[in-house]
Amino acid sequence: MIMGCYGVGVTRTMQAVVEQSHDKDGIIWPASVAPFQVVLDLLDPDNADVAKVAYDLEAQLEAAGIDVIVDDRAERPGVKFKDADLIGFPVRVVVGAKGLANGGVELKRRDQDKSQMKIVPTADAVAAIRELLAQ
Repeated sequence: MIMGCYGVGVTRTMQAVVEQSHDKDGIIWPASVAPFQVVLDLLDPDNADVAKVAYDLEAQLEAAGIDVIVDDRAERPGVKFKDADLIGFPVRVVVGAKGLANGGVELKRRDQDKSQMKIVPTADAVAAIRELLAQ
C-alpha cells in the first residue's frame, strides 16, 4: 500500500506568515510566531555601565516570559538596525550611552517607522515592551 500525506505544517505556516507580513526591509514577524519577540541592540558593548543596563533588562524580560535576544556584536548601529529589520523581530530595544543620557532606552515596533520610536525610562521598559507586544 502506498500512502501520501499533504498538510499544512510548520514550514508552510511560516512561509505564509512571511508572504503576508513583510516590507522592503525584510520580515515583520507577529509576536506570536516570532523566533524572538524582542531584539536588544547593545550599542556600546565596551561600556560597562551600558552593558549592565542591557543585561539587566534582558534578565527582566526573560523573567517576564518575553523571548529576547541581545545583539552585542562589535558592529555599527546601522548594521545592527538593518539586521534587526531584515530578521523581523517585533520589538527593537536600543541601549546605548547616548540614549541613557537622554533618559532611557529606545523602543520601536518593527511595523512602525522611525518617527514612532520612543525613549522610555529603563525602569518602565518592561511594561512598555509588554504594551508594544500586545498591540
